[in-house]
Amino acid sequence: MRPQNIFACMILVVAVIICNVNGQHHYSDALSKSIIFFQGQRSGKLPPSQILNWRSDSAISDGSSDNVDLSGGYYDAGDNIKFGLPMAFTTTMLAWSVVEFGKRMPHHDLNNAREATRWGTDYLLKASVALPNALYVQVGDPTADHKCWERPEDMNTPRSVYKVTPTNPGSDVAAETAAALAAASLVFKHTDPKYSISLVATAEKAFLFANKYRGKYSDSLSSVVCPFYCSYSGYQDELQWGAAWLYKATGNSSYLEYAKSVGVDSDCDTFSWDNKLPGTRVLLSRFEVTHDRNDEPATGTFRDQAEKFICNVLPDSPTSTIKYTPGGLMYKMEGSNLQYVTSTSFLLSVYAKYMKASSKTFSCGSMVVTPSLLRQHAKKQVDYILGDNPKGMSYMVGYGDKYPKRIHHRGSSLPSLRFKPQSMGCDGGFQSYYYSSNPNPNILTGAVVGGPDQYDNFYDDRNNYAQSEPATYINAPLVGSLSYLAASFKS
Repeated sequence: MRPQNIFACMILVVAVIICNVNGQHHYSDALSKSIIFFQGQRSGKLPPSQILNWRSDSAISDGSSDNVDLSGGYYDAGDNIKFGLPMAFTTTMLAWSVVEFGKRMPHHDLNNAREATRWGTDYLLKASVALPNALYVQVGDPTADHKCWERPEDMNTPRSVYKVTPTNPGSDVAAETAAALAAASLVFKHTDPKYSISLVATAEKAFLFANKYRGKYSDSLSSVVCPFYCSYSGYQDELQWGAAWLYKATGNSSYLEYAKSVGVDSDCDTFSWDNKLPGTRVLLSRFEVTHDRNDEPATGTFRDQAEKFICNVLPDSPTSTIKYTPGGLMYKMEGSNLQYVTSTSFLLSVYAKYMKASSKTFSCGSMVVTPSLLRQHAKKQVDYILGDNPKGMSYMVGYGDKYPKRIHHRGSSLPSLRFKPQSMGCDGGFQSYYYSSNPNPNILTGAVVGGPDQYDNFYDDRNNYAQSEPATYINAPLVGSLSYLAASFKS
């Protein structure tokens, strides 16, 4: 056996050992990788600390067509577009992960999570520079972008700029921006107080804009945000969500009263970039569940709604409305299903933490729900993602010895500028790379793909974007769940 083959085998053995210690996944390793993933999604000028060095600077002139600096931020998934609504939600969830579980994170992971959060908020501050007259919500023409398969570093598609205004409103994206900035202000409250104050101030401006000029952003910008990120749930959920985070960030009870007055009482079993209702209910239930801020107005309604949501998603609950695959994975819908798994697992982890702090339980019919039950269910879902599934495959790139190698991601699937500095153009990447059966040349460490179908089947095919495309909003809530599991199950 050649020396290099011996070395490769040693790496494989070590990878297997790392990922399963006494039948337990190495959650700390998965946590580190889940955060590093965001470096692969960065737009703009990259810092010297960039670990994924197959990426380079990109789209550094974004916004120039409108005389505004919109460089930075994140590409949402496997394309080269900066969509404001999912990016703001991603930032909110990264921030909530740090706020809720940051004390449980190893120091280097906490620093990386803060850096990932700040990469999002730095961009959102730039996008908010024209408030109260406009909020920039997207850079890039998605129709043109999706016709090309090219690296972000040398893309030549239009970098069109889109915004919402008083006459073309977008309450949903503006309120989500407010939520992201308010949540992130708590992340930096002690480490960078000046920055934190700036985040809160801008969050309040964005929320005022969202509330004053009401409307769905997909009504104002339907040709460029639909069908990609239409606001199917409307904007009331984001207004409530934004108010909830501003209440948490400022302690101003008027925001809590606003959240209570929105009056969105609909039952639901989905928490996502589009529907924030379950997130708000869990967030605001904390004060009731843990007896925190006893001097504040009661939040019992949010607690009741949060527990109803949990009863809807638990498989053994008599009121469960969610389907599960034969292998035990929560299955919501065909496209990018793991986004719902990671977001729901996050909420279960958070609520388990709240319940454990107060030794509380509740019931779904005759089933008693304990903190341990919620934690075990969240663990089962995360373990499925990490490889405990019928395919024996980790759906996190770079974790374990078997994971997707042909993910639907332009930067990962095309040679790095370091090895192929010549521009490949719009069409140049299709024949040689997109349709190739070869593994992607660049490993997008920590990326969680869309995941298997309702029968636990998965096809590692670049053209199978519903299953093989990663996205920032899949990973962001997983950061929190992995932090909780790493601290709860030492590995």
